[in-house]
Amino acid sequence: MAKISSQDLGSQPIGKLLVRQAVPAAIGILVMSLNILIDTVFVGHWIGVNAIAAINVVLPVSFFIAALGMAIGIGGSSIISRALGSSNHKKALKTFGNQITLTLLLCTTFVTVGLLFQDAIINSFGGKGDIFEPAKIYYRIVLYGVPILALSMMGNTVIRAEGKPKFGMYAMMIPSVSNLLLDYLFINLFDFGMAGAAWATTLSYGFCFAFILWFFLSKHSELKINFSHLVLNFSVVKEISALGFVTLARQAVVSVTYLFMNNILYNLGGVHAVTSYAIVGRMLMFAMFPVLGVTQGFLPIAGFNYGAKQYDRVKKTIYISIKYASLLATLVFIILMSFPDLITKMFTTDPDVIKETPSAMRWVFAATPIIALQLIGAAYFQATGKARPALLLTLTRQGFFFIPLIFILPNFYGELGVWISFPIADTLATIVTAYFLNREIKKTLNSKSPEVNSIL
Repeated sequence: MAKISSQDLGSQPIGKLLVRQAVPAAIGILVMSLNILIDTVFVGHWIGVNAIAAINVVLPVSFFIAALGMAIGIGGSSIISRALGSSNHKKALKTFGNQITLTLLLCTTFVTVGLLFQDAIINSFGGKGDIFEPAKIYYRIVLYGVPILALSMMGNTVIRAEGKPKFGMYAMMIPSVSNLLLDYLFINLFDFGMAGAAWATTLSYGFCFAFILWFFLSKHSELKINFSHLVLNFSVVKEISALGFVTLARQAVVSVTYLFMNNILYNLGGVHAVTSYAIVGRMLMFAMFPVLGVTQGFLPIAGFNYGAKQYDRVKKTIYISIKYASLLATLVFIILMSFPDLITKMFTTDPDVIKETPSAMRWVFAATPIIALQLIGAAYFQATGKARPALLLTLTRQGFFFIPLIFILPNFYGELGVWISFPIADTLATIVTAYFLNREIKKTLNSKSPEVNSIL
């Protein structure tokens, strides 16, 4: 493989560069999402419907703790991209070292708390009735591996910040493939049930971490840190925290949303409604992989060129990313609107779940064609180090619109009110994002380089 330099982010044509960055990211997300999807299929057919609901209860807790690593990774990677763009290699190294220390300290603390209060946490996230016991088995084992997952998620964002998207893709593929193989071995052959599903997931995190560690120790990485880089520096930690808090807040809201959704749906429709949400949730992770790939590809390009003061390239990156992501989102929309019944039957044979889920899926994905602007707009502010607007736009959809809607609309429309909250929240959040992004382009980027005037 030819050696790729981070400096390519500031010199290659934007379209070509975005494809080079986005395709590996999208493939990595696809494989990871397929892992979650097939894992759910295996669990549903080999263990049962309650097992699907149980995993859906545990995921927001484990992913919130792991998201500490992602938050620190994305916050620090924004700094690293801009530091490499301005040729400040010393700051890039110090930032990476501080990311490692912060991830270990925070995730270990949260996992300890999570294990001490596991019963109360599982119950509050919807692990009630027949769901509680399988959820507890899965929760306890998966949490042991969460710090390793957090380090892996942090390291993966740094790999992309260096402009090495293929290695980032490999890092996402390794745990996905290994998890599926271990699922078959532990659940189907050895009949370990929920414990088998949990250990397959936990061990796959370890394989991912081993690869990422190899990358940073190899000649492929430009970031060769020493012990002094691991010592926390207040100014670096403050900057990582400000930007990383955006990602953490997003995941916190996602976890809170799962908490509310599982409880609201359990009260409205019981286990079958929670299972429908679990299936739709897996499709949200899986089907959006090409759009999320473009968003991930956008981040290092925008950050590097903003740090290098190449504002015309930043604007072109915004415009091209939104165009590509919108086309892909529309394709996803067409597929999901056409085959929701077939997709549901992949997960379960339960007639009640098969009856309820297709309609829910159509409502949840109804506004998919317009969400690219929302995702790229929020990502721009994070990539360029503007924490406040990034945080505002990150919280807009779920925090400001979706959560209030799921408490209001079910009073009038029952379970349907939950599902129609999705497209309403997406539409409102996209309008808000478009306003802030257009204002940023006009006030900041156009004053430096007027070549591209607006995205709208």
